[in-house]
Amino acid sequence: MKRVLLTLFFSLLCIHAAFAVAGSEKLADPKLEARAVALQKELRCVVCQGQSLDESSAPLAADLRHLIRVRIKAGDSDEQVEQYLVARYGDFILMKPPLEPLTYALWFGPLGILLIGGAAVMLVIVRARKRLESGSP
Repeated sequence: MKRVLLTLFFSLLCIHAAFAVAGSEKLADPKLEARAVALQKELRCVVCQGQSLDESSAPLAADLRHLIRVRIKAGDSDEQVEQYLVARYGDFILMKPPLEPLTYALWFGPLGILLIGGAAVMLVIVRARKRLESGSP
């Protein structure tokens, strides 16, 4: 039974690896391939959210990598490919979204959360000191 499960497991891994290799179509022209890879590094995987399209192994990321190559092969510039994906997925797909009113939360949200957390910690410390100084538990 153990052998059957191990065989099944390794078979599934091989099938997955075969699909991963098939999805990594490279462009024949090295310059176009370099452009595609550079774009993949600048665009965020909308599934993983913390990884670029280049790093992600999600099926949607593979589809987007393929789409990038198709559009480059069709003659689109890097800006046109990027604009197409931004129109489809919003500024969130960019690893470095532009600084504008709609993206202030992306840029300043972490700082705001840090400041609110720091203020809460300071408030707790001040209240604890007052309790200790007044002698109440």
